[in-house]
Amino acid sequence: MTKLTLTNYALGNTTVLENEFIDHHMVKANGEYVKVYLLLLRHMNRPDGVMSVSEMADILECTENDVRRALRYWKKQELLDYCEQTAAISTAKADSAAPEPINTNIQQYRSRNERKEFKELMFVAEQYLGKTLSSVDIDMITYFYDTLHMSAELIEYLIEYCVENGHKSMHYIRKVALSWNEQKITTVSEAKSNSVLYNKNCYSILNAYGIKGRAPAASEIAYIRRWNDEYGFSLDLILEACNRTMNTIHQPNFEYTDTILKNWRDKNVRHSKDIDALDANYMKEKERRKKSAVKTTDAPKISKSNKFNNFSGRSYDMDSLERRLVQQ
Repeated sequence: MTKLTLTNYALGNTTVLENEFIDHHMVKANGEYVKVYLLLLRHMNRPDGVMSVSEMADILECTENDVRRALRYWKKQELLDYCEQTAAISTAKADSAAPEPINTNIQQYRSRNERKEFKELMFVAEQYLGKTLSSVDIDMITYFYDTLHMSAELIEYLIEYCVENGHKSMHYIRKVALSWNEQKITTVSEAKSNSVLYNKNCYSILNAYGIKGRAPAASEIAYIRRWNDEYGFSLDLILEACNRTMNTIHQPNFEYTDTILKNWRDKNVRHSKDIDALDANYMKEKERRKKSAVKTTDAPKISKSNKFNNFSGRSYDMDSLERRLVQQ
């Protein structure tokens, strides 16, 4: 089972609950135990990091033993850990009574430094995106941090990189993050080096179009980023699409190339051999249609002549007919 992170990443007055908890833990747990978990999540960012058992019992209107049972349950489920601060009740009772746990300090699986780092990342992301992060945005950045194991520094550069290139959509940012993950990019320096290589790719594409002596225009960069980040094509496949564009319409046309690449993406093209297979299938279909057209042309034609043409025509002597009519 995936280990949950009991951390409230949201800024302001929002408490975030992971779907993993709802899908796999909440349905199996006692309702009172769920209340304790949610209460801890709600108050976990208190400055002192401490919430007493008695305080939780008062809020939930239950006994302290109920709270302790809930804590032990969630600890057994490995969703949280805690330590109990102890103190003697009195010297008179020291020999007859065990120390009483007086409060419970919840220790998240993230260290305090990590929680602070992540909250700072949330703030920076809001500044770049120019909006308050939605729960979907927070979940996505959490995915980058926890699942893709990107550092806060790298995520910050990721968002900066996408926004500077005109993309604030979290869907687009996710595409770039997955692309970097696939390329094993784990540091900001590696990401920047990849950006330099990306710029070189831009000029390679311009050269394939026969365009030299100028930088790519903003609209052209948008197409190239789409082919690289959204469609996920390597440079060799993009150049092949550019070459086919030039061979077909004899002029650079990013929209035409985009149509080719979009078609390849829809047909799951990822390597040159995939293009070869598509070409072979296209030629077979073309040959089949050609043969079908020849058969249609050679078929016997149905005569459209008048159905009365089988009868021999008759000739009349009009002068003789007129004389007969007069004599009658």
